[in-house]
Amino acid sequence: MLEALLEGLVLVLQWKALAFMLLGILLGFWVGLLPGLGGATTLALMLPFVYTMQPVEAFAFLLGMHSVTATTGDITSVLFGVPGEAASAATVIDGYAMAKKGEAGRALGAALASSLVGALVGAVALAAAIPVVRPLVLTFGSPELLMLGLVGIAFIAALSSPGGRGMLRGFLAGALGLFLATIGQDPQAGVARYALGTLYLWQGLDLVPVLVGLFAIPEIIDLVVRGTSIASAAPAGKLSHGAFEGVKDTFRHFWLTIRCSLIGTFIGIMPGMGGAVAQWMAYGHATHSARNAEERRGFGQGDVRGVLGPGAANNSKEGGSLIPTIAFGVPGSTAMAILLGGFYLLGLVPGPDMLSKHLPVTFSMVWTIVIANVVTVIACFALLNKLARLTTVRGSLLIPVILVLVFIGSYTSNNHYGDLVVTLLFGAVGYLMVLAGWPRAPLVLGLVVGKIVENNLYISMARYEAAWLTRPVVLVLIAITVAVIVYPLFQARRRAAAARA
Repeated sequence: MLEALLEGLVLVLQWKALAFMLLGILLGFWVGLLPGLGGATTLALMLPFVYTMQPVEAFAFLLGMHSVTATTGDITSVLFGVPGEAASAATVIDGYAMAKKGEAGRALGAALASSLVGALVGAVALAAAIPVVRPLVLTFGSPELLMLGLVGIAFIAALSSPGGRGMLRGFLAGALGLFLATIGQDPQAGVARYALGTLYLWQGLDLVPVLVGLFAIPEIIDLVVRGTSIASAAPAGKLSHGAFEGVKDTFRHFWLTIRCSLIGTFIGIMPGMGGAVAQWMAYGHATHSARNAEERRGFGQGDVRGVLGPGAANNSKEGGSLIPTIAFGVPGSTAMAILLGGFYLLGLVPGPDMLSKHLPVTFSMVWTIVIANVVTVIACFALLNKLARLTTVRGSLLIPVILVLVFIGSYTSNNHYGDLVVTLLFGAVGYLMVLAGWPRAPLVLGLVVGKIVENNLYISMARYEAAWLTRPVVLVLIAITVAVIVYPLFQARRRAAAARA
């Protein structure tokens, strides 16, 4: 095993493989900065170019490109409040709030450092899981995946304001997200639901225009109303100092970063869960790390832990999603499904051969993830001052550029004008939610996990009927779900009793 690990490193460091990796990193860097384009789309576009490459060179190119888009997507989320990728939306909440307070450098430093830690944890998990992955993945069937989705929905309470009224608003916003997830073709009956007579809605609401509308449009309107730069009081000379402060924050909250990295890895292993679920669950866990109600109120207002958790999970999920892809040929995400096509183009069959005969190639993927993320973080820190200074540019100059990015990002998700309408519609919804003090995160979480819950509920009932509720892992997850809902209520009641006393 150790010999194969070292052989994988040697293969990646050969000049041709390294050159392809650096080219992939360069492409991924700019793709991550563009809202809506995403790593999966870029993988699909670049897949034909690997046809004549050797396997190590091809995976160095593809994984080098894909593994950095999550990191650079966080940069756009922090600086402009526009999610660079659908999976980077959770970073917007506290990252952009920090940028508006003049702490863009600190937020970027925290996002980059936690992303690197997350990538390393995901790579280590991939390397460690190679011998033991089979029993882990086979433990989770449709009932367990259903309950994981419900645990994610339960985190809606954690993503909302503390107290009964704030939690109620969180559940109502989450219920709206679940309802929106039902729009489109029924996966069982094949009939259209709430499609309003348009073919565009038959496939449901695409996550990218919804996210861009919910988060970007309200911030653009806010920038217009304020008439200033994003960070109206940003200290111009302390950006690099702030970045290193963000790195220190990663180590101040190191165990939180590690826990969120493990959450991302675990969600990545579960086929079909996706990076957006990993980020929101990590953000929910970060809110639970607050020691009291006062600290919890800081989330959404610029708490650095709200950047560290999603940043770590967003990168660690890549190593996790590679595990079922390599071991069973079951893609852990959309991007991994596209990467699976690369396996067959190169004449490789995922499964036992990848864990025995082609083990050095498998370990070369581990090293690619590590090296690509290290190179990206170093490059980002080198450009950090210039990137963070964008928050001090006058709003009237930035708004047209951000609007162009917003509409390009929305349109390229499906190349359909309906995406622009959805962006504007959810922009209005997002702005009204901000004015009324309603949380947007639970709505997104409900939309993300809605289809996962629906599909796995149908499969579980069809296969096990009600017996799926008695499965051991399901019982554990039910207990976690109840605890996540009840504990904040118990805390609120205890605080109220203490106040009365």
